Amino acid sequence: MNPAPPVTTARTGPYRTHPMFVTFEGLDGSGKSTQVELLAETLRGNGRDVVTTREPGGTDVGEGIRELVLHGPDMTPWTEAALYAAARAELVEEVIRPALERGADVLCDRYIDSSIAYQGIARGLGVGRVLELNLAAVRGLLPDRTFLIQLGHEAARARQKEQPDRIERERDDFQAAVDEAYRGLAAIFPRRITAVDGTQPPETIAKEIRGHLDLS
Repeated sequence: MNPAPPVTTARTGPYRTHPMFVTFEGLDGSGKSTQVELLAETLRGNGRDVVTTREPGGTDVGEGIRELVLHGPDMTPWTEAALYAAARAELVEEVIRPALERGADVLCDRYIDSSIAYQGIARGLGVGRVLELNLAAVRGLLPDRTFLIQLGHEAARARQKEQPDRIERERDDFQAAVDEAYRGLAAIFPRRITAVDGTQPPETIAKEIRGHLDLS
């Protein structure tokens, strides 16, 4: 089977009849992973084929990179950005694109917007350069919809596990910069990125997300 052509704009067809690629963004501790699972449960209950995955990870290569970037030694911002892009390239080619081609919905915990927020803005590498790197890595594949679970950095940090990873250990000013970056991206791309109040109960957030996707 020939690979699908690069996708550079969000699909606009009905979500109930076409496979959809939905990503979830936000600070660590915002509740992204919970919302991935809740939406997957709804979609599967409606008889849809659903693939859930995460970044970095989702493949053998990606999980190895995850261990390095989250639990390895300190590294330069460009090394970090390149490793995330490499994990993303593998995930798209091995998991996301094949799933979409067979008609499955794909729900991903983090995607390109994470690199833009964390490395492009908070690390100061530049939005354009980080975006260019990642669009090449994924051959232009962008999500149909992105849900940003908004939760202030102090509240998000309070929810984090007792042994934080390398990114979670960053100073408050870095986490605040990431939070601000995400809010800026939601303002720039309002048709694709939907911001949701992360202080609400998980089921309330899930209901709001289902409403945006026209799901019962």
